[in-house]
Order: sequence, then structure tokens, then C-alpha cells
Amino acid sequence: MTADWQSALERARAHSPFLRRAMDNRPELVELMSKGAAQEALNAARQDSLEHEDTAYSLRRRRLSLALVLGVGDLAGAFSLETVMAELSDFADTALNEAMLAVVRRRVEDAGTDGFTALALGKQGARELNYSSDIDPILLFDPQRLARRDRDEPGEAAQRYARQLVELLGQPTGEGYVLRVDLRLRPASEVSPLAIPFAAAISHYESSALAWERAAFIRARAAAGDVVAGEHFLEEIRSFVWRRSLDFTAIEEVRRLTARIRAAYKGTTRVGPGFDIKKGRGGIREIEFYAQTHQLIYGGRNPALRRRGTRAALDALADAEIIGREDAQVLGDSYDRLRVIEHRLQMVNDRQTHALPDSAEKIDNVARLGGLPDGTALVEEVRAICDRVAARYDDLLGEDDDEAQTIVAVPEDFRERFEERVESWRGSIRALRSEEARKAFDAMRADLLEAIAAAPDPDHALARWETLLERLPTAINLFRLFEQRPGLLDRVLRILTLARPLADALARRVELLDALIDPSALDLPGSIESLAARMEASEESDTESRLDRLRQVVGEERFALGAQMVECRHDPLEIAEGLCRVAEAAVRTGADAAIADFRAKHGTIPGSELVILGLGRLGGGALTHASDLDIVFLFTDPGEIGVESDGERPLSTVLYYNRLAARVSAALSVPTAEGALYEVDTRLRPQGKQGPLATGLAAFAKYQHETAWTWEHMALARARPIYGSDEARAELSGIIQDVLKTPRDPARLKAEVLDMRAEMLAAKPPQGPLDVKLMRGGLVDSEFLVHYLQLREGLGFEPAIEEAISELAEAGLLPADYARHHLDLTRYLVAVRLFAPDGNEPVEPTRKVLAQACGEDSYKALLQSLAKARQEIAAQWAEHFGETLEID
Repeated sequence: MTADWQSALERARAHSPFLRRAMDNRPELVELMSKGAAQEALNAARQDSLEHEDTAYSLRRRRLSLALVLGVGDLAGAFSLETVMAELSDFADTALNEAMLAVVRRRVEDAGTDGFTALALGKQGARELNYSSDIDPILLFDPQRLARRDRDEPGEAAQRYARQLVELLGQPTGEGYVLRVDLRLRPASEVSPLAIPFAAAISHYESSALAWERAAFIRARAAAGDVVAGEHFLEEIRSFVWRRSLDFTAIEEVRRLTARIRAAYKGTTRVGPGFDIKKGRGGIREIEFYAQTHQLIYGGRNPALRRRGTRAALDALADAEIIGREDAQVLGDSYDRLRVIEHRLQMVNDRQTHALPDSAEKIDNVARLGGLPDGTALVEEVRAICDRVAARYDDLLGEDDDEAQTIVAVPEDFRERFEERVESWRGSIRALRSEEARKAFDAMRADLLEAIAAAPDPDHALARWETLLERLPTAINLFRLFEQRPGLLDRVLRILTLARPLADALARRVELLDALIDPSALDLPGSIESLAARMEASEESDTESRLDRLRQVVGEERFALGAQMVECRHDPLEIAEGLCRVAEAAVRTGADAAIADFRAKHGTIPGSELVILGLGRLGGGALTHASDLDIVFLFTDPGEIGVESDGERPLSTVLYYNRLAARVSAALSVPTAEGALYEVDTRLRPQGKQGPLATGLAAFAKYQHETAWTWEHMALARARPIYGSDEARAELSGIIQDVLKTPRDPARLKAEVLDMRAEMLAAKPPQGPLDVKLMRGGLVDSEFLVHYLQLREGLGFEPAIEEAISELAEAGLLPADYARHHLDLTRYLVAVRLFAPDGNEPVEPTRKVLAQACGEDSYKALLQSLAKARQEIAAQWAEHFGETLEID
């Protein structure tokens, strides 16, 4: 749109007494604008009286010049809303910085503002300052570094500077004022001094801050004075603002704050004369609260949501699929338009007002200033905007939900048992001791009763819920979450009653529920690369924090995959592959962290690197929730014998990699504050427990060719390099292929395989009637058969066993449908490890979901498919080994 400067100048003169006076005082700027020289006029305003020695005079001149150019440029369409807000905010930063320096130098000549910081909050912090806004900084100081006279106490000097700063910027003179300064957002403003020591502020935010202060700090930034110290302070209190788990207490906090604001608001609630477009229903503040509430809930887990600007925050929330794209667009457009109207209101007389004028005549004046035909058009536009905003904001707060409630019939006898248990909880369970917690529980109590009553086994569900409560140190956030998301409560109760491993994990870390609220909660994990990127995204660089982050993400992903199985969302085989991708990403991330820490002391071995080989289910690319990680640590051989590492504490090659392997193993297995990760099994390395933890590739090749047992080569058939450079992985894969394709004596191979299977059966018999792994005709028999055929024929060496079976089937060594039977047993194993991890037959409520997860209509049909699969495996065993297996 082409800027219309002439119309804008005419409207400004006709409808804004403030702009008219400014135009009379700055004719040189009017001349530039009348020529359409927008950038020249803006530059001239920025430079007005810049070199004047009187800071107060200089800032007032610049402020009026900028107000004129930005106001008329806004009316002309030459400057976007974003530009206007950014210019106003930048000037506020500059004015604050110059004023801080000026008041310090009144007392200490040539001093600087080291140790004296201004944090910008609110719209200044977001760089969204409005036309006639005040600013809401927090002034902080370091008593050791604050410039002062020798006889001044640091606290007294800081208060003097603060008082003079407010006066310099806000006192009206013949040149007007610069900025009204409001310091009431500082910690404990009713009793605290105007400037706060850094240490005292940190103590306040860590111990006694109020809920609204968290929202205020979403938009905080170090704006003036000692900016570096300010940024360090904000980093120190980051955990106060951004909580690591999803924080649904934020909704309750915002609900209370909204109620207080609406109760305190004395203006008209109908859009018309006197309506406040900032504080009124559906106004600017509700859009800001809408964005900030979601930021508080989700921003601790997702740093991409920590945007200061309202429009930017809404867009980020939409990108993360936390709010709908349409909602973000409607709210963002509404915010922009209301901010433009707000500027028009303030341009008239340079007053910090947000309300439509109190008469139709004055509303007409504002409307015509902005280019509208009359006040009616303005009021209708504001009404439509506020209605759209209010509907979405009320939905966020759960307003008017009562009509949508569905009444669920609860048997009276169960209701009585439930109420008895609830009364006992109040006196015995720690998470319900505070009044706040009991209120939060009571708010979701009816939903809990209905959800438990509707569970497959209500008494079992009630017992599991009680166990969860007993283990929780606090539960307010959990109760608020369930109140906001009743459907989540049903899902959690299914998890508690159907999947004990998930129930136990949830009792240890209730924040795992965050994984169920994420928009991608029911999606399979992404690539190894994307998972590793999440695991590496620690906000702290120390090793402990990195390993905590690794365990946090792995725990969330494993829990989410388990929940997907409970929901029968994906084939268990897809769940198994997802679990393996998570594990591979964890190996990569844990190894990188351990190596970085190790290298800091010991350096590197020139020309050599660590390589990690995955075996068993990890090598095959399909894990269960109970799987260990079978890995072997190897290293590429350096070019020279006797090479040592190049760090401050050098080590020989063998010692270097054995210690490094121990570090990596610990990184993947040792519990941290975030809990345990994986059990790491390294017994498949050369010489087993007696061998070194890490082996060079040359020694590994020699061992495999000359010393290894047949069972070790069978294990190699499912081995796959999972860590190391492409070159190192290729070298290791080549060694494995050479070993596996070595010609063998078929008769001797058969005898060894049968002996090993008999020994294994004696040492590890089946644990129950449905132990599809160890029972005859089960997965171990199938794997032994496949590995026997692979080694005998020298083909089909694919780590993923179903791919190996396919190659063997193409060669006519197995039936075409053999892979399906093997995978039927695998599918069941993956599911039963979650639903019945003790090996016993699943209880009745679990059988249906187990069958459904495995793709069968009933538990009876599932048992029939398992029996058929075992019979087919037994038939192939008999054909190739000449041994009949007894199938129950």
C-alpha cells in the first residue's frame, strides 16, 4: 500500500491536538514528511539534539520528534505496527540507558553503569511499546560494583540513582516528558526499595515470588545499564520462569488473575463509549494472557516457545501444534488491530489511555484520525474483534464447560468405597496435605470417580491410583492437569491398570505425563537424528546436565511408546522399532557426552576412534520395554604401535579405550537425578567377562576368525555398528561379513547348534505357558534355526531377522510365510513385556487390549495364532534338524 502522507498530515492536524502542536514545533520534520521522505524524517527524529549536553533536554526533544514522525507515519501507512513498536521500544531502551548513566555521573564523574542494570518488562521487554506507554523496569544493582562516592553506602547510592532516574525521565518540563517510569513490578514492591540487590532479587524469585511474576518475566530482557549482568541474572532465575515439566497450574493462576482483573475493572463491559480495549473482555490483555499461559505450560520443555513478542509467541505455539493455526491467526490479527486502535486513542492527546472516549463525538474524532468514516464503524470493528478473542480466551479457561458435561452412572456400592478411600487419603497421603492441593483434588474428584468406575477393573484401578498418590511428593499440578484434560485421566487410568511398568515409571516421575499431552503424543518417534537432537538440547553444558536431559527424553519417549501400545495406536513391531531408534539416539548422545568429558583430560588417540557394535535386539533394530542393550566396544587401530593420547594426562591406546568404554557404559546406565536409563550388557565381547571392555578392530577380527565359538558367530549375525564414523562402521561391517561368510562343516555346525540349544533349555527353561521366547517352537528356536541356515549357506546376513528370513525364503530354505509366523511371536513378545512383564498369563481385563494390540479380535484368537506360529517353527526345526519338538 502506498503511503498517503498528505492525508495523514491533514488528519493529524484536524483530529489530534498533540500532533498538531508537535507539527508546529517541528516544521522541518513536517516538510520532510510532506515530501514522503519517511526514512529521512525518522533519521532526523532519532538525531534531534543528540549531542546536547543536558540529557533531560536531549531526550525530551528526541521523544517529541519520534512521536511526531512515528504517529504521522503510522497514519500514512508508511510504518508498520511492528516498526512503530520497535522504534518506541528502542528509544525507551536508549533513554533508560542514557538516564542511568547521567544520574550516576552526577555523583561520580566519568563513572559507568557497571553493576547497575535495568530489566525491561511488559511491552518494553517484548519490544511492543505503545504510543504513550509508561515503562515498567526493574532496577538491580551489585553492591560491590556500583559506582558511588566513598562515603556512600551501596544501598543508599542505588536508591538515590533510582529516584533521580524516575524524575529525569518522567518530570514534565517545557519540552514535555520522556517516559513515565513505574517500578511497581519489582520484588515485594510494597516494602522493598526502588533498586534491589541482585542477590536479594534472586532469593525472592527462588522462594517467595507470586504467580503473576512468572508471566511477567516471559517478556523480561536486560535493556539498559550493565546488560551483561542483567542477562546473567535472567539466566539465574530461568528455572523460576520456565519449569521443566508441563505446568497446568498456570491455567488456574491465570484464571484467578483474570477474575481479579475483571472484578477490579470498573469500566463498561459492553463495547461502546468508555470500553477499555486493553482490560475489557476480549481485549489486548486477554490475547497476551492466552499466549503467556500456553508459554508457561509448555515453555519449560520447549525453548522455542520462549518468545517475548505476543504475535511471535502465538506463531510459535501454532508451529508446535499446541494451539490451532486458525486460532493463532485470529488472535494475532486481533492483537495487531487492537494495538493500532490503541495508538490512535493515545495519539489524540498523548495520554496513556486504552479506553474508547466517553462520547460519540469523541469516538468519531478517533475514528476519523485513523481513516474510518465514523465512530460507529470503529465500535462495530472493536466489538467483532473482542467477541472473537473472548470466545477463545473463555475456552482456554474452561468457561461454560458445565453444559458439555456427560453424567456417568456410578454404582452406589463403588461410590461408597471410593468416598471412604478419599477420606482416608486426606489424612495419610503427603500430596494431599496442603489446603491448595485438597482444593485442586476436589475440583477433579467427580471426574476421577467416573473414570475409575468406568475402568475394566474399578477396584484394581482405585488401588493403582492410590499407589500413585502415595508416591507423589506433590500433586497440585497433576490435579489441575486432569481438571483441564478429563480425557487424559481416562488414559492414565488405563495405563495404571493395564501396564505395570508404565505405572511404576509414572509413580517415580509424574512429569512423564507431559509426553501424553504433547501434540505428537500418539506419533511414533522420529529419526535417530531428530531424537538425538532433542536429547542433546540441554540448556546447561556440564556433563551431568547433559546426561539428565538424555534420561528425561528417553523416559518420555519410552513412556509415550508404552502409552501408544495401551491405546493400540500402532503395531507392536512399530513400537519395537521406535524403542530401538530411541536407544540408538541415546547411545549416540551418551557416547558424545562421555567422550567430550573424557577428552578434556586425556585428549585423543591420533588416527583412532571409538566404535560401538549393537547386538541382539538392538542390532536387529527392535527392542521391547524390558530389553537390555547388548553392545561391544571397539576402536579403530592407530597407525603406529605404542601411541598415547595427546591430552594433559596421556594414556596408552588400550587403557584409553577401556576407560572410555567404561565412561560411555556409565553414561548409559548409571542413575542420575532423572533416574536410570538402560541396563548395558557387554558380555558378548571377545572372551566375555574375562576379556577387556574395549578391543581394537584388528584384534577383534583375529579373535572372531581364530578363537570365537559358533554361538558368538550366531550373535554376530544380528550385529550392527551403531556408533562411529561412516568409515569406521564400514570397516567393522566388512570384518563381520568376512567372519560370517567363512565356509563351515555343515554336520559340525548342526551338532554345535543343537548342543547349544539343549544347554540353553536346561539353563533357562520357559517361565510360563506363554513364554514365546524360550518355549519350544518359540523365538529362540526360530532364531537358532535362522542363524544355522545363515552360517551354513553363507547368505541372508541381515541384522533385522525378518529381512534375513526373507532372503532365506527366496533361496528356498524356508517357507514364504515363515517370517509372518516369526513376527507374530515377536509382536506378542513386545506387547506382553508391557502388559504382563512377570511372565504370567495376563489377567482378564488385560487380555482384550493385548489381543487388540496384536491385531486379533479376541484373546482366544490370539492364542490360536501363537499356537499356529509355534507349530510352523517346529515343523521347520524338524525338517532341518531332524528333531521333533513337543508343542503344548
